[in-house]
Amino acid sequence: MLDLRIGAVGAQGDGVAPGPAFVPLTLPGELVRAQMDGPRGELIEVLESSPDRVTPACRHFGHCGGCAFQHWDTAPYLEWKREQVRFLLSREGLETEVLPTFASPRASRRRVALHARGGKGGVRLGFKERRSWNLVRIEECPVTNPKLVAAFPALARLAAPFLEHPKSAPTLHVTLTATGLDIDITGVEAKSGGLSADARVRAAMLAGEADFARVTMAGEVIYMARQPMVKLGPAIVSLPAGSFLQAVPQAEKAMVDFAVEAAQGADRIADLYSGAGTFTFRLAEIGSVHAADFSAPAIAALKGAIGTATGLKAITAEARDLTRRPVLSTELKKVDVAVFDPPRAGALEQTVEIAKSKVARVVGVSCNPATFARDAKVLVEAGFRLDRVLPVDQFLWSPHIELVGVFSR
Repeated sequence: MLDLRIGAVGAQGDGVAPGPAFVPLTLPGELVRAQMDGPRGELIEVLESSPDRVTPACRHFGHCGGCAFQHWDTAPYLEWKREQVRFLLSREGLETEVLPTFASPRASRRRVALHARGGKGGVRLGFKERRSWNLVRIEECPVTNPKLVAAFPALARLAAPFLEHPKSAPTLHVTLTATGLDIDITGVEAKSGGLSADARVRAAMLAGEADFARVTMAGEVIYMARQPMVKLGPAIVSLPAGSFLQAVPQAEKAMVDFAVEAAQGADRIADLYSGAGTFTFRLAEIGSVHAADFSAPAIAALKGAIGTATGLKAITAEARDLTRRPVLSTELKKVDVAVFDPPRAGALEQTVEIAKSKVARVVGVSCNPATFARDAKVLVEAGFRLDRVLPVDQFLWSPHIELVGVFSR
């Protein structure tokens, strides 16, 4: 057990090995007592607290692994995220204007992944503990929409039939849509034959009692009372089972607004990694849009929603793996603005084609600043300038950072 002074990067104290040491749930400048295990420690006691330390908003904080920074005051926490973006860009030799971090409000998450486990005390539903596979039964969650939190007891009951096999470890991916809760369940043991007919019937009955919109198991429909619908810009989209959707509507709007502002004046726009149309429909208010995404169900949903909005420019869409088959520079010949919003691995293959094209402006959206910086360097080396970046705190009180960056020739 050691007393440590926490720095901006790590902890320092007698007996700590050379190099950074990490003690979660502490803040820069604090003097703490910690139990060290190599370079990582567990907090025992805060001896001198930072003026930036605040009372956590949730009684599960510190036990639940869902939040890391509830003890940090808002302003320094958001500035830290901004500095992380600056740092990751600087590692690639990139400098630009990094705007203040957009902050998602509390109680705003419309999508969560809840783990379910069985036992003598009945079904436990919640998030995993810090650094553990153990489960914390969650009864409150200040980051999540209250309508979703209110459904936790019904979701625990729904999970029971999916635990019939001892090796099943269900995860309920729950999305709050305009027509009710959409639940896609993964982690059910399949090698032994999957869910029994009896369990399926019980699951459907429980879903009906809770008035859920839809329940699917790895995309297969178990129960559906209503098609889950979401509003993306001016369009109404039928959400495919298990489909990606931005977790916080306010963060989604901030990112889309930023992209739309950058695309003003464009006649032809490419929306790459479009999903079901998060950016597509707003961009189509400016110019014609060609959307591409690897998910065929998402593209089908996008196409099906085109008729739900009026006053849009032409939209075309294709299901296409942009890693294996990126849109080529020759196909981007008449495009004025390219928007890309890839998974965490980034868009390197597609970025190379954009760099070779004559596209005048690019908007890069990312859930991983490190891969964004890598891809941004490709564009800058090809003659683009990174004009500005907006960090987005979509996952409140977590280390996760999203961003939108604008490039011009």
